[in-house]
Amino acid sequence: MEADVSPNLVLWLTFALAFVFGAIGQKTHFCTMGAVSDILNMGDWSRMRMWLLAMGVAVLGAGALHGAGLIDLDKSIYRTTSLTWLSYILGGFSFGVGMVLASGCGSKTLIRIGAGNLKSLVVFLVLGLFAYMTMRGVFGVFRVAYLDPVAVAMPEGQDIPSLLAGFGVDEATASTLAVIAIGGGLTAFCLLRRDFWTLDNLLGGIGTGLLVVLAWYVSGHLGYIAEHPDTLEEAFLRTNSGRMESLTFVAPVAYTLELFMLWSDSSRVVTVAIAAVFGVIAGSAAWSLATRSFRWEGFANVEDTATHLIGAALMGFGGVLAFGCTVGQGITGISTLALGSFITLAAILVGSVVAMKVQYWRMMREA
Repeated sequence: MEADVSPNLVLWLTFALAFVFGAIGQKTHFCTMGAVSDILNMGDWSRMRMWLLAMGVAVLGAGALHGAGLIDLDKSIYRTTSLTWLSYILGGFSFGVGMVLASGCGSKTLIRIGAGNLKSLVVFLVLGLFAYMTMRGVFGVFRVAYLDPVAVAMPEGQDIPSLLAGFGVDEATASTLAVIAIGGGLTAFCLLRRDFWTLDNLLGGIGTGLLVVLAWYVSGHLGYIAEHPDTLEEAFLRTNSGRMESLTFVAPVAYTLELFMLWSDSSRVVTVAIAAVFGVIAGSAAWSLATRSFRWEGFANVEDTATHLIGAALMGFGGVLAFGCTVGQGITGISTLALGSFITLAAILVGSVVAMKVQYWRMMREA
């Protein structure tokens, strides 16, 4: 699993993958909040199928890399032996509500910044601030004292293959069955609808899923060191968690702000997560400028400003609690088949539906 590459190569490859992610997101309007909204308001499942297809492709691809021994998904932040179910539920629900109030999730915020949306720039700053406060600040104290301890110990791992292995199924067989059933099932659910076969839908779904898989390969294979010369322990080049990482967009925003604030500290360096943040913004900007769709956009009024600020705070707080966002948990986490990712995904969807229903009720009452 080890390859002799430089940290800069890992960073540039991550930036390139995120650049493509940003361009695809801008072109195809890949958006989880939009997908939920389309279903509730129009009964249109196209964008939801795009998201589900990305999940399916990511599960199949990550499972294939894991099965081939090119990466070890057990060395990600998702496959832990502690199921912090309360954090997943509370964090996921908070993030779901927040992304509705802030007009999009973490990845959509970066994509909109690249397209000239100044509202999203404010969301970026507030999201990063609250994410950092939840990791290491005042909310972090609350999290460690009251939320992290509420967990179920799962010594064999919380991922679905490990759970199946607990029933006597061979570990390799359990992994193969789970990958095929979940990844193949999601992919089939999307592709069996012929009206779904448009360029944007396929590009958004398959392209996004493959980018998550390739990011796993870059971090987990190319960036893997069996014995770091300084610590004499295994390591993954330039990751904030010390483990292999793929695309996610909450904690990386906080790490980006931290780098800018502590730039003179030589111990602070550009990491995989930070490179991904810059890549998404650059990719979206490149596509927007190339297609002449770049537009400056600001807040409409005070209420619009307040709503986005609250939404950004909830996303920063919830995203850290839940260990990710609609991409970080909804695609990247799901690709590891971690039970916590499925719990978070469900909580995000519930939170977004509740927020949209409340917004609709307010609109009807004012009308």
